[in-house]
Amino acid sequence: MKLKIYQVDAFTDELFSGNPAAVIPLLNDWLDDTIMQKIALENNLAETAFYILKGGLCHIRWFTPEIEVDLCGHATLATGFVLFEYENYPKDIIKFKSKSGILSIKKNRDFLTLNFPADVIQKIELNNELKDCFDIEPVEAYKGKTDYMLVYENEEQIKSIKYDLTKISKVKSRGIIITAPGKTVDFVSRFFAPQSGIIEDPVTGSAHTTLVPYWTKILNKTELTAKQLSKRQGFLKCKYLK
Repeated sequence: MKLKIYQVDAFTDELFSGNPAAVIPLLNDWLDDTIMQKIALENNLAETAFYILKGGLCHIRWFTPEIEVDLCGHATLATGFVLFEYENYPKDIIKFKSKSGILSIKKNRDFLTLNFPADVIQKIELNNELKDCFDIEPVEAYKGKTDYMLVYENEEQIKSIKYDLTKISKVKSRGIIITAPGKTVDFVSRFFAPQSGIIEDPVTGSAHTTLVPYWTKILNKTELTAKQLSKRQGFLKCKYLK
């Protein structure tokens, strides 16, 4: 069997930046899970997306090199780009059926707009397990559906922070988001998920389902700009819909 494979840098308009994802169109059914996981490991990108067009929906699944995940923003964005630009998708809105429900992506001039479910976050006690993962102590800690989020005072702390991957990998979660107010954008972040096979994700769309509700409340605004401060970096325009 021969399969097409696309590699797309999401959340950027610059070469060698953003978050690279692999996108693999399938015909009428999924491959065996073991095969899809092996393909994702072979690709060695943060995520590989597989999709099938069936019944008016795009059925999508995402794999890191280590596991299948329930939600992924950048690989969904990359899949939408592939469908619109290379696979002749006839409409300007794609509805994706996924493990996180129905997701949509709309073609809007120079941007693609993802509509993802907002996370429900809860403030938690800042314990030693979380504090010991980084060399700078955060001011607050939150827990979402799959991730922890640590809030810091300023952008420089997010840029310069040192982390302990061994300790992060022992935290029972998909990963840890760190965030702070931005200098030229509303907020900045980074995301670490060694327990999911990703040391540091370049740009994490799904993490913004946690970040946006928090910063909307803090900044009292529903339209936000964001940067993820990995080595590759990425830019996001976000809107919180109640």
